[in-house]
Amino acid sequence: MTLPGKRPSHPLDPDVILRRFMDRISDLVRSARRASIGLALLIGLLSLWSAFYTVPSDSVAVIQRFGKYVKYVSPGLHLKLPFGMDQATIVPVKRQLKQEFGFSTPGATDPNQSPSFDDETKETQMVTGDLNAALVEWVVQYRIADPVKFLFEVRKPAETLRYVSESVMREVVGDRTVDEVITIGRQEIESEALNKMQALSTKYEMGISIDQVQLKNINPPKPVQESFNEVNQAQQEKEKLINEARREYNKVVPLAEGEKDQRIREADGYRLKRVNEAEGDVARFNALFAEYSKAPEVTRRRIYVETLQEVLPRLGAKIIVDDETQNLLPLLNLNPNKGDRP
Repeated sequence: MTLPGKRPSHPLDPDVILRRFMDRISDLVRSARRASIGLALLIGLLSLWSAFYTVPSDSVAVIQRFGKYVKYVSPGLHLKLPFGMDQATIVPVKRQLKQEFGFSTPGATDPNQSPSFDDETKETQMVTGDLNAALVEWVVQYRIADPVKFLFEVRKPAETLRYVSESVMREVVGDRTVDEVITIGRQEIESEALNKMQALSTKYEMGISIDQVQLKNINPPKPVQESFNEVNQAQQEKEKLINEARREYNKVVPLAEGEKDQRIREADGYRLKRVNEAEGDVARFNALFAEYSKAPEVTRRRIYVETLQEVLPRLGAKIIVDDETQNLLPLLNLNPNKGDRP
């Protein structure tokens, strides 16, 4: 049923077609507006996400703007230009890094810390100054001192450091005998290798500061390792015997020295005693001689009396006779079983 005064609409009526077309355009415009708003919000969120970044406490961030170095920033939260216009490279300048030669630590995350499987044995094979072979393992501990030089002055600085370390170690080991390398020369090798590695790193402007070079295991090649161990064991036995002899020497010699000093002190004491006694006797004799010179007869009698007082108590039976007595036999006890002997 149609309303009065209006014609029924036909699907092919131009007005209907135009109206539907305008409605479709309005829907498309509204959809485009919503999509543009969503896209703008998405772009805003992505720009905020890519503009903010955090630098760890042991690192700095080197900023490149369109590939050109701009600056480096300290640890913390920072803002940069989004969408790759600014690129921040984190460099751990306060962390101590290390490289291992001849062995590898399980679980290491740094690809430059351990050698590859093919190079692990090749790095350790060295020739000493006396034309002997040795397998040398060592560790290099270093820090990134200049992040700008580390990133831009040398291509692959960590890999370059491995080549520098291997070259220096071969040079230092080649200047010494195998006994020095394995036994007494380890500390000297470490010190010299450290100085030469640091000098080359500075010359190449690698931005690296080497903290320590430490030798690990040093062994002869496997075909001669058993013989070398026997020689080394003999040397250790020799050192053991030498140490035992020195210990016995240090035990006996100081004791003999002490006894010698004691005998010398006793002799000095006895000498002083005899000298003092002799000097006292001389002084007493001189004093007695002076008194004797004043009254010879009195002094002679006094000396005689004093001598008798000292001698007579030591005698047994005493017989005092007169000068005129001619025969002493009646006065003597001739029976050995009775009485005391005169």
